Amino acid sequence: MATHLKIDFVSDVACPWCAVGLGALEQALAEVKDEVTADIHFQPFELNPNMPPEGEDLVEHLGKKYGSTAEQQAHMYQNIKARGAEVGFAFHPTGRGRIFNTFDAHRLLHWAEMTESSQAQHRLKKALLNAYQGRGEKIDSHEVLLSIVQAEGLDVSQARSVLESDMYAQEVREKEHFYTSAGIHSVPAVIINDKHLISGGQPAQVFANALRQIAAGL
Repeated sequence: MATHLKIDFVSDVACPWCAVGLGALEQALAEVKDEVTADIHFQPFELNPNMPPEGEDLVEHLGKKYGSTAEQQAHMYQNIKARGAEVGFAFHPTGRGRIFNTFDAHRLLHWAEMTESSQAQHRLKKALLNAYQGRGEKIDSHEVLLSIVQAEGLDVSQARSVLESDMYAQEVREKEHFYTSAGIHSVPAVIINDKHLISGGQPAQVFANALRQIAAGL
């Protein structure tokens, strides 16, 4: 009989490695499906919580934040695209161009789990990553967010009510504070059964081995 695990996937849709990590985790769960089953809960983390409306040019932003040059960034992006291809995620061919605030996306993810299910939240998370990392869409736009909600078969009128209010803002902030206070300062951070941490966009085999080991120790 398969062992059931709880997985908290702490991440931001602005994080390309989160798309890689999620794809690898999904591959790992498929590999160990006869031994391990899991519920994935997507928890909020903002790489750039103070990002202003309209965002910033991505090259300029990364240059200021990490001191990297455009050439260095281009080389890293090729590596990220290659890792994405390994897990079935197609990044934008030339990059997103701009980086945007993701707080409303996190509010919608919280709403999806609270009002629908963890499976609905999972679908929405993947759709948001595809929109932002895959197609370079303006992920702070309510129009863009609502079109994604509609495409995933979720309640557009409810989602609009969330976006046009401060609904779930406090809950998301509290969750963000909980994880940063617990020492999470980079993402993705994969927390299994509230005590086992796997950091970064690891290869699928790393996740699979960890899942087997944790399940065996229960």
